[in-house]
Amino acid sequence: MSHKLSEDEVQARLTTVAGWGVLDGALHKVFKFADFAEAFGFMTACALVAERMNHHPNWSNVYNVVQVDLSTHDVGGLTELDFTLAQRMNAMARGGNT
Repeated sequence: MSHKLSEDEVQARLTTVAGWGVLDGALHKVFKFADFAEAFGFMTACALVAERMNHHPNWSNVYNVVQVDLSTHDVGGLTELDFTLAQRMNAMARGGNT
């Protein structure tokens, strides 16, 4: 199991995940896409990756906006898994995010 990252470790790793911040103890990002189909396609691709990682996001979707929060509930904070999934989500967004 991954260990909970310290605040200093979290701050250092934030530089590796463009557009992500920390909100209420979780990595947080809002992705915006051209339309609903693009947003839903992004969520589908991310769901397959998250399932393989056995690490699932808390997220919501309204039309072309996907809000994502990542944390590792087992340790009560952020771990490397959260940052790895964030990096993969950024890569899958294909420039549609802000």
